[in-house]
Amino acid sequence: MVGHVSPEAALGGPIAAIREGDKITIDTKTRKLDLEISDAEISRRMSEWKPPQPRYKTGVFAKYAALVRSDAEGAITSPSS
Repeated sequence: MVGHVSPEAALGGPIAAIREGDKITIDTKTRKLDLEISDAEISRRMSEWKPPQPRYKTGVFAKYAALVRSDAEGAITSPSS
């Protein structure tokens, strides 16, 4: 079972390179997740990556999005350091 993978795609983490139809191997014994494409293809995809535009530009949701930390850090709100 996979509960969370970090860093997230929205932050430019390596899972941002995954595309529909890609083969992913999950080895629970070694706790390893492998994307079955070449390193060159991952690099190519990541070179094209752009941060997603914020869904909310004003209001409480925009404020929350600006302050919330990664799930890996507990998804707590905290001003940027």
